[in-house]
Amino acid sequence: MNWIILILAGLMEVGFTFCLGKTKTATGQEQILWWLGFFAALALSMGLMAKAAEKLPIGTVYPVWTGIGAVGAVVVGIVFFNEPATFWRILFLTTLILSIIGLKILG
Repeated sequence: MNWIILILAGLMEVGFTFCLGKTKTATGQEQILWWLGFFAALALSMGLMAKAAEKLPIGTVYPVWTGIGAVGAVVVGIVFFNEPATFWRILFLTTLILSIIGLKILG
């Protein structure tokens, strides 16, 4: 169950990254709503990460949380914000994913 909580925390990190990206192009009330989404996802992410850290080692929780967020942020950037999907970005993204899996296996 704690791994599910940790994965949800990482997904919330991806959520606040997406909201942050949307604030760059939004104006007026729409921008305020994206900022509210950012802060809500940020609070949920931190709270869920803290909950997962109650049972899982912090040396595993933090890298997995940041790894999910980093991978998610790159994917969000490519899919929603037209960032380049170069060979090197995909290679290092794959390396990061394999590292997260390795931490899960060893944890």
